[in-house]
Amino acid sequence: MSIVVIGSSNTDLIVRASRLPAAGETVLGGDLATAAGGKGANQAVAAVRLGAPVSFVACLGPDMFGQQAAAALAAEGLDLTYLVRDPAAPSGVALIVVDDAGQNLIAVAPGANSRLTPAAVAAAQPALAAARVLLLQLEIPLDTVLAAARAGRAAGLTVSLNPAPAQPLPAELYPLLDFLTPNEHEAQTLTGLADPAAAADALLARGVRAVIVTLGAQGVLVATRPGAPERLPAFQVQAVDTTAAGDAFNGGLAVALARGDELPDAVRYAQAVGALAVTRAGAQPSLPTAAEVSAFLAERP
Repeated sequence: MSIVVIGSSNTDLIVRASRLPAAGETVLGGDLATAAGGKGANQAVAAVRLGAPVSFVACLGPDMFGQQAAAALAAEGLDLTYLVRDPAAPSGVALIVVDDAGQNLIAVAPGANSRLTPAAVAAAQPALAAARVLLLQLEIPLDTVLAAARAGRAAGLTVSLNPAPAQPLPAELYPLLDFLTPNEHEAQTLTGLADPAAAADALLARGVRAVIVTLGAQGVLVATRPGAPERLPAFQVQAVDTTAAGDAFNGGLAVALARGDELPDAVRYAQAVGALAVTRAGAQPSLPTAAEVSAFLAERP
């Protein structure tokens, strides 16, 4: 049930404030916190904490942030055989403000993430050949995402793309995807359609096999054929920090798919992982273990 995650690794610099600042406004917050982050790393850590063997392909710089990130990822138990170290680039950094309701604003300096090339995908072919699921995001160059999706499809993997941060995608990418997991905003950016169900239909028409639109407290919309979406309710929890909610969901979905769960069960499992993550502060620090998810689901039959 092994998984390959190809994506970004950042260091998150986090300030908590009573509310998010408006444009041009300064809001005094609390102490600065530093945590490991990046959508690729978050999703890889989410999956490995849930018990899956995970190979992580990313690019780090030679600076302090990169050294600390590599050590932390290794400590999580990730296979870093195909991690790239670029001596000429700073490691990625994300600046995050979180308010009292758990909502956030994030700006990312990608640094070395922008230097993860298709050559890194080719070098990771042995990991792809041994895996069942390939998990991708959009904090690395699009040509690398496309190369990875092609390699995953050629290797017979289940290919899942979390299209975040949202941006237009090449038409040839969609038919390579088994799963596309946008949130409501990302689905609208990809299609121009505000209605999640209509957006899902449009994405299916482009060749994606299944579209899962995450809707926060409103649950998720799952579409596998046009005109027949299924809405699944969210677990009700008290949100503390939503920073890694989507990453937790995608890591959980990859694990459930890799072990062969049917789609409804896989989505419910992913929802539980995401629900637990929002009850804690930080990105990777908030990601739950397999035992925690099992206990959470046992309480909610």
